Amino acid sequence: MNSAPPEAPLLSLTDVSKHYRLGGQVVRALEGFDLEIRAGEYVSIMGPSGSGKSTLMHLLGCLDLPTRGDYVLDGVSVAGLGDDRLAEIRGRKIGFVFQTFNLLPRLNALENVALPLTYQGIPRAERQTRALEALAQVELDQRADHRPSELSGGERQRVAIARALVIRPAIVLADEPTGNLDSKVGREILALFDRLHAVGKTLIVVTHDEGVARRAERIVRLRDGHKVEDGPVLREHDADYGPLAAAEEEAEAEAAPGLPAEASESDPAPPAREPDDPSG
Repeated sequence: MNSAPPEAPLLSLTDVSKHYRLGGQVVRALEGFDLEIRAGEYVSIMGPSGSGKSTLMHLLGCLDLPTRGDYVLDGVSVAGLGDDRLAEIRGRKIGFVFQTFNLLPRLNALENVALPLTYQGIPRAERQTRALEALAQVELDQRADHRPSELSGGERQRVAIARALVIRPAIVLADEPTGNLDSKVGREILALFDRLHAVGKTLIVVTHDEGVARRAERIVRLRDGHKVEDGPVLREHDADYGPLAAAEEEAEAEAAPGLPAEASESDPAPPAREPDDPSG
């Protein structure tokens, strides 16, 4: 009996290079880079300053295009697309989570979360329903009418995560998501990411923090624009993931916001400007 063919990766980079011209020199930020990530994976990307991890994040997020090579995201080759099509891909396939939250101060939590849907022309009633559902997933629906200045740092990051989820993205791409948080709140955010992974979300976390990276199931390490390691996290051999740490993680997960299983992929991303009338 013939076995079923393996499922295609959700995203793949093939022989991707990214070069920048700086003065009279060419900076080779990435060189001959290959990567595959399958739906439902939780992957961390690590590397020191200058390793190329920020460049890789921009390529994965369709914020930039490779100099050479191919990038296929959810069946679409994006390497040669124009700005408008790239913006559409970002808006429908990628949920961004930033270190600095990037919330608009004059909008409340509900309006911030609904904002990506506004740019997709989705009717107001549906925007509000989906935004409230996303806030409920991060246990902030009771704070929907609060502005960012009225929220703690951890709450603001949870609003940012809800904004990423509201578009029902193919991937959630997080850049140093705990970088502006204290260790306790950072653990709460990581426990929330564990919950997202448990319900099948595809997570890519870019970080310099080894502890954050090891919450994923796989780590990709870069150095000087090249991939130097790509493999699973072996927690049974890791002092940070012994029985005590596992028990602490379980306790954190129980205290973390709950996430119901939900519909999968398709629709919008974090917009660059706010509309004239976010409530209309």
